[in-house]
Amino acid sequence: MPPVNRLYTELRSRGLEVLLVSFREDPALVEKVAHERGYVAPVLVDRVGDVTGRLYGVWGPPTVYVIDRRGQLVARGMGARNWSQPGVRQLLLALLDARP
Repeated sequence: MPPVNRLYTELRSRGLEVLLVSFREDPALVEKVAHERGYVAPVLVDRVGDVTGRLYGVWGPPTVYVIDRRGQLVARGMGARNWSQPGVRQLLLALLDARP
């Protein structure tokens, strides 16, 4: 998660929003782990999995959704990603610079 923390910290002022979602976990444990690992983005908890599973089809972490300024889904990925690649930053910058 350090690359995600860096991206969020660097691009937050340009409008990047990152929400970390944990599901089917004890909220106290999620809070403890997020603190220990130094997550800087907000962490949401879907304790039962209703929202993540039924509404969004997320059944296993990690899953990422990239949503543009118009609220349109532009990318979805399942599994680990290398968030430190230059192409990721370029994509995010292009999305942040696009007009809604």
